[in-house]
Amino acid sequence: MTTEPPGSALEEGALLTRAEASVFLAQRGIRLKPATLARLWSTRSDGPPCRHVRSKPLYPRNLLEAWATSQVSELRTGAPAAAQGRRRG
Repeated sequence: MTTEPPGSALEEGALLTRAEASVFLAQRGIRLKPATLARLWSTRSDGPPCRHVRSKPLYPRNLLEAWATSQVSELRTGAPAAAQGRRRG
């Protein structure tokens, strides 16, 4: 059995199950249970993109990585301006 080096085309295009996608995201600081991933896909349109093989959802690793990156904001040192305007004085 051969193993591909990290970052290879084969690894990047790997398809992950919901359980594997949950672990993958947790390693990037985004904790979502497989059931939450299922709910995001079925009831909302803001979850990570997935493909279906028959009825089984599979998450392309490279698209999951891009989605995870898009979920993390820039470093903040204070509340956003909109939140500051709502302070009670």
